[in-house]
Amino acid sequence: MKNKILNISEHFFNRIKNLWESQLTNKIVSYSLVWIFILSSVTSYLVRNNYISLGHFNTAFSNPFFAIEIAFTLLLILELLSLIFVLHKSVAKSVGKQFELLSLIFLRSGFKEFSHIDHFEWETMSESVFHMFAYGFGALAIFIIFGFTEKLRRHTRLTETEDDQKEFIQAKKFLSLLLLVSFLVVGFFDIKALIQKEEYLHSFNTFYTVLIFSDIVIVLIALRYTLNYYKIFRYSAFVLATIFIRISLSINAYYNVIIGVATALFVLVLTLAYNYFLKDLPERKLKG
Repeated sequence: MKNKILNISEHFFNRIKNLWESQLTNKIVSYSLVWIFILSSVTSYLVRNNYISLGHFNTAFSNPFFAIEIAFTLLLILELLSLIFVLHKSVAKSVGKQFELLSLIFLRSGFKEFSHIDHFEWETMSESVFHMFAYGFGALAIFIIFGFTEKLRRHTRLTETEDDQKEFIQAKKFLSLLLLVSFLVVGFFDIKALIQKEEYLHSFNTFYTVLIFSDIVIVLIALRYTLNYYKIFRYSAFVLATIFIRISLSINAYYNVIIGVATALFVLVLTLAYNYFLKDLPERKLKG
């Protein structure tokens, strides 16, 4: 029964993943983002000049740079969706995708600070400019640190047999489907709040909380296939990194950047240490 459920879930996951990663979908997404950005910019112009009224949204669209925030928010949502489709791969790739998201979130926050500037006078815009520099350099630091981490990363097999490895990957694909459902549920409530309360919640934090629980489940499943200290420590440390990322999304400027960059350094040191001790593990390379 268990194998049947895993096989069915793997079939559905592979079909959805192939559809999402197809060239047609990439083209549709790219063109959609461009047109949404253009329409948002035009809407902002019309609102600012009192040609149209959007009620409660007039305040947001009255800023000429609000279209940038919309475009980057949609890009982040798409990146969150892409994260779901790498969860079944190596845990290092999954964490790498999370750092890509964090760096993009910091860049988006920088653009959001820019949208708060109404008049280009230092007295009124100094705080936003400092925040922009913090987010910009934070995103750049994560980009550089994780670039080195990717270069250093090596794969080792978690399981001892092909059947166990296949079953472990199937279990992660099943979890990915559950994560996709949670993503859609969170998105539904965000849209509902947008329609009813005219407020978009940007529920990245909520999704990351769900992601933490899914990562913990993966660690617990991994215990079924290995009790090797180095492998379990590495998996558990990556979960801790996810928690740090979640914390960085919940606090104010400067502190969130510090924690985000420190977490990237934490994963870099973890990778260096794991590679050093890798000689104590079986010399068999495979995604795990």
